[in-house]
Amino acid sequence: MTDRLDNLGIFLLAVASAFVTANAYYIHPIIGRVAESFEVSKGLVGVVPALNQFALALGVLLLLPLGDRMSNRRLVAVCLSAQTLALLCMAVVETFSVFVVASTVLGFFTITPYLLPAYASKRVEPANLGFVTAVLTAGVIAGVQLSRLGSGVIAEYLGWRVVYFVATALMTCSAVALPLLMKGEGPRDNQETLPSYGALLRSLARLSSKYRSVVISGVIQGLNFGIFIATWMGIGLHLTSERMNLGTDIVGYLAAFSGIAILFTPFAGRYADRLGPEKARVFAAWGQLLGISTFMLAGSTWWYLLLPIWLIALVSPVIDISGRIIGLRQPAEVRTRMMSLYITLMFVGGSIGSWSGTLAYDSAGWSGTVILICCMSAVVCLLSVQQYQSITSRMSH
Repeated sequence: MTDRLDNLGIFLLAVASAFVTANAYYIHPIIGRVAESFEVSKGLVGVVPALNQFALALGVLLLLPLGDRMSNRRLVAVCLSAQTLALLCMAVVETFSVFVVASTVLGFFTITPYLLPAYASKRVEPANLGFVTAVLTAGVIAGVQLSRLGSGVIAEYLGWRVVYFVATALMTCSAVALPLLMKGEGPRDNQETLPSYGALLRSLARLSSKYRSVVISGVIQGLNFGIFIATWMGIGLHLTSERMNLGTDIVGYLAAFSGIAILFTPFAGRYADRLGPEKARVFAAWGQLLGISTFMLAGSTWWYLLLPIWLIALVSPVIDISGRIIGLRQPAEVRTRMMSLYITLMFVGGSIGSWSGTLAYDSAGWSGTVILICCMSAVVCLLSVQQYQSITSRMSH
């Protein structure tokens, strides 16, 4: 019999999720400072978040299935230890190529936030599962938002390397505390009846062909997440450029402002439930395109960023939650693998957005960033409409 998690244990899992999630987003406000420090172009520095996100996608695809084959506690301990070493390396290295490698290793082992919900679900009463899922999701969102605020402010007054020293300290605490919190985990049940690791991976190709709606949803969310990453890459480079001459702390404050997404995420879920995920996503996609189109006004003053950031923070979670609902309404025996595929596609999109965003800014400045994310948003709209029309056509027949 496994130990039950109380509210304090659930809260600590959420805090750990926030710390781990944050590692991928410290770079957003400070990317211009990192480029200056290593004396690389704004286009080349985009390889750091791009490879981090791509490695994260690979980690979800290759490491997450191990959660069904081995002790979650042991897997988490290994991943957190590797991340701690990678962060320390990022804080001290003087060579850009080594910094890139460390960031890529950091991304590959960032699977803990996606492993903990399954771990926690086995240790709470079924009636509390929704509450637990919401708390852990809030931890992930808090990690995304607060990391950029802290990174921007710390880098402005203490230098960007201090950001990664602080991150190393937080991960050291997590690497010690989280395995202790998970000490009640028992052995894997029915290990002999589970598919082999290789069989689980091979089945993804077959399932992706059978459940195309989940794959399309993953592509849509990949573009949606790519827009998010490219937007903040552009904001970080634009505001700290010679033209704007603002500090990284302003980027952090804007990131904190976008944290209103935390408050509206539960409403996004209810909105998708009421309209249906496909229809809700169509409205959200068009709303996002409207918001993105107003970014062009922010070429000369950062105050004009507030409106589009607010609009995107409202509608972007609807796109993600709608895609997750589509994945979770598939047969129970394939849901975990479908969600692994969905998350993998999401981070592949984030990788593309990271590098294309910095390349667009390097080539055409803020206008290049806005044109890129407008095009990506338009594709999100087209795919969302196409999938909604497809399902309504099937229902009418």
